[in-house]
Amino acid sequence: MLLIPAIDIKDGKCVRLRQGDMGDTTIFDDDPVRAARRWVEAGAERLHIVDLDGAVAGEPVNADLVHRIAEEFPELPIQLGGGIRDEDTVEAYLNAGVQYVILGTKAVNEPHFVSDLCVEFPRHIIVGLDAKDGKIAVDGWSKLSKHDLIDLAQQFENDGVEAILYTDIARDGMLTGVNIEATRELAEAVRIPVIAAGGLTSLDDVKAVCEIADSGIIGVVTGRAIYEGTLDFAQGLELVRKYPQASA
Repeated sequence: MLLIPAIDIKDGKCVRLRQGDMGDTTIFDDDPVRAARRWVEAGAERLHIVDLDGAVAGEPVNADLVHRIAEEFPELPIQLGGGIRDEDTVEAYLNAGVQYVILGTKAVNEPHFVSDLCVEFPRHIIVGLDAKDGKIAVDGWSKLSKHDLIDLAQQFENDGVEAILYTDIARDGMLTGVNIEATRELAEAVRIPVIAAGGLTSLDDVKAVCEIADSGIIGVVTGRAIYEGTLDFAQGLELVRKYPQASA
């Protein structure tokens, strides 16, 4: 299992949002590269980076910072989302050292885009499915679509994506605990790995995710909890390392 620190970038700073609300921002570090270094030095084995401005703009906004992080930690797998809407952007990020690109809005609105990229860049494509009450949110979580979470996940599995990143947006940044039931239901419905996100608060939450790891969970993303100190990252790492990781 992986405990994956989140570095969300807005206006060039490392921040966290509540429920994806761009107007409800907490700044945790003025330098995202320094934030990345903190977690890498603490033992992180993967980073989760989101270009929040890019997600809203529909194109990369903080690519320079992403490139700097990838350059400083060339051996560290990075999964990146936010504003990735065309093949050139995917290729540029992969060439810069990003291991996995996360497709969100574009994947939902134009599913053929996913299948094309899975052929072009096999084993590098993750689809981020952000849901509320089982329905998928798009456009920086500003809109709820009619798409069903599990139906879409199974479709993308057939397209050949490497993993599904599942976020319960009602819990994201709220420190209210992971939606264990929905995460397990999704993982059991697909054969590809699932990465959980949204609501992780404490060591108990980490343990709860670990206990459903055998359903196909390979990791969990943590953001506000490790920045505000409700979760000690070192203790979390010690716990997840006791659980085997599904193939990814």
